[in-house]
Amino acid sequence: MIATALPRDDRPRPRVSVVVPCFNEEEVIAETARRLGAACVAAAGDDYEIVFVDDGSRDRTWELLQAIARADAHVVALSLSRNFGHQLALSAGLQLCRGERILMIDADLQDPPELLAPMMAAMDQGADVVYGRRTERQGETAFKTGSASLFYRVLNRLTDVDIPENVGDFRLVTRPVLDALLALPEQHRFVRGLVAWLGFRQVAFPYVRAERFAGVTKYPLRRMLRLAVDAITGFSVVPLRISIWAALGCFGVALAVMAYALVSWLFFDVVRGWASLTVLLALFAGVQLACLGILGEYVGRMFMESKRRPLYIVREIVTALPVDPAP
Repeated sequence: MIATALPRDDRPRPRVSVVVPCFNEEEVIAETARRLGAACVAAAGDDYEIVFVDDGSRDRTWELLQAIARADAHVVALSLSRNFGHQLALSAGLQLCRGERILMIDADLQDPPELLAPMMAAMDQGADVVYGRRTERQGETAFKTGSASLFYRVLNRLTDVDIPENVGDFRLVTRPVLDALLALPEQHRFVRGLVAWLGFRQVAFPYVRAERFAGVTKYPLRRMLRLAVDAITGFSVVPLRISIWAALGCFGVALAVMAYALVSWLFFDVVRGWASLTVLLALFAGVQLACLGILGEYVGRMFMESKRRPLYIVREIVTALPVDPAP
């Protein structure tokens, strides 16, 4: 859902589309375009398109993408009106692409474009989704790899959807899978989780994730935590149930303290009350605030969903091919 009209294009669908969200990638974008073009030619000959989505970059990324799109008829460059975030930029490119098979890949070249051909071969065996599973993550800190592994383990324990571990958005999907994905109405999108929820026949493609070709990561801890919250609240109500169990636990503690106070009053001559009262007040207040926070997160997301705002707004589309504007 966007606020500007997409161009109308009545040409036959290309065999493969590649969707590349970009944010401040001026140092790597030229090499990304070159390697993606070569990989597409190796996998599909001349029957391909590459859709770059500039997610409100503040460097020269959009300027470079315009030049690439005007020089190469296989490339479409899409600029969003501001930074909407990686998942929505990816969604914008998926909405625009026309291919029968669609590769999702980041611009940083950590996921090698050259894997497109073997992933296409795996899909030829009958798979609807071929997702990249990282067997090794070169150049990443132990904290990042450990926290990512912990996140997926926690997420899979909280949800009924089997979301594979060590997997990002790097995947090849068929057009029916993409059409089903685009029909989902969520505002807070966790694309890899949504694809897993869809079902279809999904197979893993093991690979080694390389270091960034250039630049720095666009997923600092703050954005990773936001993505984790989107994933958990989008696929599980277990946190709400945890708040109920926490309340029952506090009730049990309160009963124990009441029993202790009664026994002390009946059989012991002690000054009592202030310590147990302080502990109970602190315990109950902490649990209540935690439960309110969890409930508030879900209510807030329901409020945002009810607005039905566009997921993103397209500012400009650049392509070397002449297209008629949609009516």
